[in-house]
Amino acid sequence: MMRLFASLVLAASVTPLASARIEREVERTFSVQPGVALKVSTFGGNITVSSSKENVVKIIAHEHIRAGNDAEADEALKQVQLTIEQRGNAVVATADHGHLGWRSGWGGDPVSVEFEVSVPADASADLRTSGGDIAVDSLIGAVTARTSGGDLKLGRIGGGLDAETSGGNIALDQGLARVRLSTSGGNIAVRQLLGPAEVKTSGGDIKIESAEGPVDAHTSGGDVRVGFEGPIRGDSSLSTSGGQVKAIVGKGAGFHLNAETSGGSVSAAGLAITIDHGGTGKSSLVGSVNGGGPELRLRTSGGDIDLSTR
Repeated sequence: MMRLFASLVLAASVTPLASARIEREVERTFSVQPGVALKVSTFGGNITVSSSKENVVKIIAHEHIRAGNDAEADEALKQVQLTIEQRGNAVVATADHGHLGWRSGWGGDPVSVEFEVSVPADASADLRTSGGDIAVDSLIGAVTARTSGGDLKLGRIGGGLDAETSGGNIALDQGLARVRLSTSGGNIAVRQLLGPAEVKTSGGDIKIESAEGPVDAHTSGGDVRVGFEGPIRGDSSLSTSGGQVKAIVGKGAGFHLNAETSGGSVSAAGLAITIDHGGTGKSSLVGSVNGGGPELRLRTSGGDIDLSTR
């Protein structure tokens, strides 16, 4: 039994050394018309999209293979269906792995495919990966981004934005139109929102430096901080089940305040409020600020609410 155990340990220690990471690349370039639509889908790999001034889409597929030699790598790649093609004024890049998990000594797929893409700035994009990060530079068109286990890093997005991750953080520089951001296990950080936004996380903080449209922001396990620029342009709701809520508004902004906490107090220094009920330092504060307007609803079950002016 001891000899058998020693043999198994030796085999386990030698097996990974018998394999290596082999890299392959596939590159394609397409001439396109303005407003091209990009669609990218892969498994286990990152997607990176940058913008350019040329009416050209350039795609590089980085294939990462766990294999002992080139022959094994060639065999593994036979199980991957890689498609990079132009369909009218759309460019599609997909990597379909089929059922590769049983082939890998690491308990995962022996092949992963990352896509590096350059597109015209006026492009739109639909991006999906099952286990990697997604990064998008600045695009004028609409963007949809989905990942099951990575981070989302987004630049200046001119069209509608719908971005979701099941296990990572989301960072957005600018959203110029309607924005939806959702993560099940990370933080969300936004520099500027010009349109309406829905922002949700189940396990992190939400920080929006500047919002000019209505905001619906909710987290189940962190803090919420939103800074509003100019007038409050629509009903907004900021809530958390386990942290603090902080809203920063313009000095002359008119809105109806509806703030309530189950585990702290409400502060609203420097605001001219006609109070309906509750008050500063209490668990609730409801009233009209600067003559009233859209509703600003603030809720937390486990912290304080702080409302201040710029």
